[in-house]
Order: sequence, then C-alpha cells, then structure tokens
Amino acid sequence: MRTLDHASDTELIRAFQDGDTDAFETLIYRYKDKIFSSILFFVKDTYLAEDLFQDVFIKIIDTLKNKRYTEEGKFLPWALRIAHNLCVDYFRKVKRTPAIKTSDNKDIFDVLQISEEGPDGKIMQGQSHDRVRKMLDLLPEEQREIIVLRHYANMSFKEIAEITNCSINTALGRMRYGLINLRKMMIEKQIAL
Repeated sequence: MRTLDHASDTELIRAFQDGDTDAFETLIYRYKDKIFSSILFFVKDTYLAEDLFQDVFIKIIDTLKNKRYTEEGKFLPWALRIAHNLCVDYFRKVKRTPAIKTSDNKDIFDVLQISEEGPDGKIMQGQSHDRVRKMLDLLPEEQREIIVLRHYANMSFKEIAEITNCSINTALGRMRYGLINLRKMMIEKQIAL
C-alpha cells in the first residue's frame, strides 16, 4: 500500500472525499509554499497573504467536500487559479489595484527555500535577491507575474497561461520581454548578480 506522501493528487483528493483528513493535510503540505508565495507576490503583505491563503483552502475544502472538483490531475493550477481570483476579488473590494513597489515587508524572496551557506554566501545571495527584487518591481505587472510564477513557483507555461487567463504564446512573449527588460536594466545600471 502506498503511503500518502507518494499518493497522486487525485488519490489524495479521493481519500479526503472519503473522510481521510490526513490525505488533505498531505495535499496542503505538498503545495502550501507555492500557493502562499503566489498570494504574497500579488498582495505584498504577509498578514493579508496569510488570510487569503486560509480563504483559498476553505474554498478548496468546500469544493472537494461537495464533490464539485472537476480538474482531474490539475490540482495545483486549479488551486493557484483560486488564489489568484481571491486576490483580484480582494483588490476589487477595497477598490484599488495591487501596489507595484518594493515592500519592506516579507515578499516572495523571503519565502524561498535557500540552501545553507556560510555567512558571506548568505550576504551575497541576499544582496543579489534585493537587486533582482528591485528590478522585478520596475517591470510591467504582466511581465513580472510571469517571471515570478515561472522561476519562483516553478510552474509550466501551460499552468501560467491557465492562471493568468492568457494563451501560452502570450505567457511566453511576456516572459521574453520581461527578461529582455531585466537585461537592459542590468546593462544600464551595470549590475552584476
């Protein structure tokens, strides 16, 4: 018998629907970092991201318990789409758009799991992350979103296209132009990572 850690998303969902709460905990643990990181990227506020993260899982639980989940084998893109929609809904409610500026609060770079290095390596890596974060904040939102989802959430272009409601070609184009713009900034500011 396979353990829950080795079960597929579909198997975990079915087990949860049959009353196994450990299966849902395994599913949460499997994707919590990616989902939380994507929320934090959009809202740039740790406390708000935590609230929205809980809302995402409440919605997921409700959908799964009522057996309305139809995204066979595509749990993560589906969950990220819910997260994205809840972020958009939040900003609609407060009648403002997400701020596109560097935040002093934790952001996606603070959530990333970084391998342990010596103190000098950590300092250099922190400085590189700060430079990249500042440059990303200067990109148009659509380009920044694609780069973060691709490089920091490790999503495929197909998944990114589904979440951002655009075609794969549009996602690829935004990625390309985002990287071109980052290279231009690095050359103009003579930044080395």
